[in-house]
Amino acid sequence: MDHVLHFADSHIFTPYVYPASWPEHEATRQILSLWLVTTLGAQLIYLGFGTLSFYCVFDHKLMKHRHFVKNQVRKEIQLGITSIFWMSFPTVALFFWEVRGCSKLYDNITETLNDWPALFLSVAGFLFFTDMCIYWIHRVMHHPKIYKYLHKQHHIFKIPTPFASHAFHPLDGFLQSLPYHLYPFIFPLNKMAYLSLFVFVNIWTISIHDGDYRIPSPLTFLINGAAHHVDHHLFFNYNYGQYFTLWDHLGGSYRYPSALLGKGPHDDVRKLMTKAGQAQ
Repeated sequence: MDHVLHFADSHIFTPYVYPASWPEHEATRQILSLWLVTTLGAQLIYLGFGTLSFYCVFDHKLMKHRHFVKNQVRKEIQLGITSIFWMSFPTVALFFWEVRGCSKLYDNITETLNDWPALFLSVAGFLFFTDMCIYWIHRVMHHPKIYKYLHKQHHIFKIPTPFASHAFHPLDGFLQSLPYHLYPFIFPLNKMAYLSLFVFVNIWTISIHDGDYRIPSPLTFLINGAAHHVDHHLFFNYNYGQYFTLWDHLGGSYRYPSALLGKGPHDDVRKLMTKAGQAQ
C-alpha cells in the first residue's frame, strides 16, 4: 500500500488536504490517509464493478424468484457499504504495518532468487493459501454457535445479486478477508502483484454473486463460480470455497451446481412464469 499512499500524498493529500507542517511519514497522518484510501477505494470497487455486473451480467429475471427478498438490492447495498466502512479500520492496521516495513512485500522483482518464476509462484501460492484459509474460516462461520451472530446476515440473500458480494457483518467480512492480508507477512510477494491481487479478489467476490451460472464443462469440478456459490446460498452446507473447489472436495462439502442440472434458480423462474401464463 505504500505505492498507493505515496501517489495519494503526492497528488492529493500534500498539495490539497494536509498542512505543510504535517510530514508525510508521520504515523497518525499515514493511518488517516490509509483509512481514507482504503475506504474510498473499496467502496468504489464494490459499487463500480457491482453496478457494472448488475446491469451487464446479472439476469434481472432472477428478481422474480420466490426467494428474492423485498427491496433486496437496496438492503444489499446498505449492508455492503456499512460493512466496508467498519472493515476498513482493522484492515488499515494491517496496511500500516505493511507500509512500515513489517511485511515481506518487496518492490523489485530482481530481489527474488528466481525473478519472474518466483513471482508467478508467489501469486499461485497466494491463491492456494487464501482459498484454503477462507474455506475453513467460511465453514467455521456456519457453526450454529457462530452463524446466527455473524454469517446469517449474508445468507438472508438466497438469490444474491452482485451487490451481495460485500454484504456481510463487518467482523465476518474482515475474518474472511484476513488471509489476503496475512499472506505477505508470511511469504514474499511483489507489491504491485499484491495490489493487483487485492483488486482481483474484490472483483472475483462480485463475480461469484453475479447470477451468471455458465462455466466451461472441463472447469466445473475445479473452479468455484456463481453456479456453485448460489447453491451455497440456497442449500447452506455446500461449496464454501472462494476460487476453487479443491477444499470442498477434500472436506466433503462439494455439490455439483443445480443450475447445470436444469434445477437452478433460472429454471425455477421459468416454471413460475409458465404457471403464471397458464393461469391467465
